Amino acid sequence: MTDTPIRILLADDHALVRRGVRLILDGEPDLQVVAEAGEGAEAVALARTHEIDLAVLDVAMPRMTGLQAARELSALKPQVRILMLSMHDNEQYFFQALKSGASGYVLKSVADRDLVAACRAAMRDEPFVYPGAVTALIRNYLDRVRHGEEVPDQVLTAREEEVLKLVAEGHSSKEIADILVISVKTVQRHRANLLHKLGLRDRLELTRYAIRAGLIEP
Repeated sequence: MTDTPIRILLADDHALVRRGVRLILDGEPDLQVVAEAGEGAEAVALARTHEIDLAVLDVAMPRMTGLQAARELSALKPQVRILMLSMHDNEQYFFQALKSGASGYVLKSVADRDLVAACRAAMRDEPFVYPGAVTALIRNYLDRVRHGEEVPDQVLTAREEEVLKLVAEGHSSKEIADILVISVKTVQRHRANLLHKLGLRDRLELTRYAIRAGLIEP
């Protein structure tokens, strides 16, 4: 844990829920709520004026939902981690939350048990999912495999996998070009395609993906 607390933006349209959640978060030495919003648009506005590390957003809010706010926040401040709070154990909401850029989904009914762990996991760049959601993820994955849809491991071409592995191992574009006997420009094109296809931003994220995909050792 860091010396400086994780700065949190909290958004929920119920003041009572906000108070309860704030008590949970502010009770931890490494967590601090620095801004509160009653709906999504206000949360996005506060994110513009406050230095925050993490946004904890209620899924269902008036005017702008937490899911819409998550999309806006992801575009506005990509470095900010996002957690969704919901009273609904709902697969659809859960998958929408992931698509919106959230790294975790916490049920309000067990927020006192899960929320602190979810905040810390998000800041470690680890996803947080409650047990029911793990089942949903596995079922979704198996359904896609059963129906012959592409699964994430097959998104990349063999050549892109080669380039990814070499990038993750720390080789420069020139070194990769020499190893694969292709031009530097082709390497750069493959690298740009990799970032775009996988929705990643830089070499560090590519390296993490390569480790998860089993292309290189951690």
